[in-house]
Amino acid sequence: MAMSLTHQIGALSGTPLPVETTATNAGDSSSTLNASAVWKSPTPPLKCKVIRQSGDLSDMLSPPVSPCRSPLRADLTAACQAFATAAEHETAVENEYRISSKEKHEKGVPVYVMMPLDSVKMDNTVNRRKAMNASLQALKSAGVEGIMMDVWWGLVERDNPGEYNWGGYVDLIEMAKKHGLKVQAVMSFHQCGGNVGDSVSIPLPKWAVEEMQKDPDLAYTDQWGRRNFEYISLGCDTLPILKGRTPVQCYSDFMRAFRDQFHHLLGDTIVEIQVGMGPAGELRYPSYPEQDGTWKFPGIGAFQCFDKYMISSLKAAAEASGKPEWNSGPTDAGHYNNWPEDTQFFRKEGGGWNSPYGEFFLTWYSQMLLDHGERILSSATEIFRDTGVKISVKIAGIHWHYGSRSHAPELTAGYYNTRYRDGYLPIAQMLARHNAIFNFTCIEMRDHEQPQDALCAPEKLVRQVVSATQEAQVPLAGENALPRYDEHAHEQILKASALEVNENSGEREMCAFTYLRMNPDLFQADNWRKFVAFVKKMKEGKDAKRCWEQVEREAEHYVHVTQPLVQEAAVALMH
Repeated sequence: MAMSLTHQIGALSGTPLPVETTATNAGDSSSTLNASAVWKSPTPPLKCKVIRQSGDLSDMLSPPVSPCRSPLRADLTAACQAFATAAEHETAVENEYRISSKEKHEKGVPVYVMMPLDSVKMDNTVNRRKAMNASLQALKSAGVEGIMMDVWWGLVERDNPGEYNWGGYVDLIEMAKKHGLKVQAVMSFHQCGGNVGDSVSIPLPKWAVEEMQKDPDLAYTDQWGRRNFEYISLGCDTLPILKGRTPVQCYSDFMRAFRDQFHHLLGDTIVEIQVGMGPAGELRYPSYPEQDGTWKFPGIGAFQCFDKYMISSLKAAAEASGKPEWNSGPTDAGHYNNWPEDTQFFRKEGGGWNSPYGEFFLTWYSQMLLDHGERILSSATEIFRDTGVKISVKIAGIHWHYGSRSHAPELTAGYYNTRYRDGYLPIAQMLARHNAIFNFTCIEMRDHEQPQDALCAPEKLVRQVVSATQEAQVPLAGENALPRYDEHAHEQILKASALEVNENSGEREMCAFTYLRMNPDLFQADNWRKFVAFVKKMKEGKDAKRCWEQVEREAEHYVHVTQPLVQEAAVALMH
């Protein structure tokens, strides 16, 4: 392990410890550390602002890291050793803290926690098994309902088509079952890695990549010919381009093999299947790729419809509409890092997006995405019929430039949402046809925390999605888009989890919330205290009769019991 003990402790605490960078003796640099230093509270999050500089974007902004791209931190072992030693205390603590079984599913919003991206290694074994086991025990003790894990296509079916190695997933899911945790399994048909901050790289299956190298048009392509290998272009969904199978057939065979492998756990331990639909597992086009600095927040992104398969479909649609000249995507829509008013297509006045051609193109572009979702969902619901699992689909929370008329970043991603058109209702209706859950990100964000000159409005976006799911009568689940450990984010999630439906039916709650992500920062003392209270409040639900102060006192008691053990582990690391 490359990190010094000092850095291991820093990773555990979530707060850098003062160490002389020129020190050559690790013992000297850590000799003055103590437990109180390790348990220093993190600095409150800072607000950010975009400053336009000659059309370029400021590097001071953090991009909206998707779950697939959230950078991994240090090994979890240090953070979790304490919980392994706490086993003898678990029963007493849980008896005082956990919600009774009678109350468990009657109210509130169950909280799941995303697992690290590399929970299963490339050799198909569980990564950091001892730390993983201790961490799951800690999550269960905190009242967490379950975990979400990526089941990577590129790992399981890596070497040959139709050959599946479920190795590490068998062990990991059994481990979750042992601790009484439910599992949301993500069918991850996308690539992980290759972006700024990523410390994990999991490509698509080797044999699929070989086919994409032979025919680069299997990859999403922009107007400048840049190829994106995160996910196979939906333009060839129904073509037998993968060793005689279509991409949708490959996804279906994978899900069927998963069902057969884990049939005895479906509906009991494995309660949800989230079906990957695109980059980062989301139903969208890869319009804002971070790789090689191609895109930076809050750029508008770029249309991804210039591979030969997408162009062929567009030409057919143009001819069918009686406008054969509309046979190409817009070439005046700017570059990835432009803003709407920098472009002819997206500008407020006279923009092509609001023209007859723009309406035709955006309808076709968004419908191709909806058809893609429909095809895969039809297969998924049939495969998992009568197994007791729920099906969900993740939709990206593209909140920047939401206050503009064109909503350019949403349009390039495939969501035909403008000031004059609701782009989320068609998605919700498509999911409703398959009894699928609408899983939405950016639930933790508040409008005033975002750069106002980029017209970011995550709260308004969430309200629009709530309205769409209400009208379509589809369940809504949530995730946080960025790692957050502060109470402001927790309060925003709590607020969004109890959603106003209409005047007659009052309120409903989200069906679940998934927290991003399990890592050493989560187990830092102050973060852990806040997280335990957050989980308790979420499970209390909107109808909670007790005051939050009482809930927080109960959470504090749990943290108080476990904290000395974690401090002891931190001090032991110094020696």
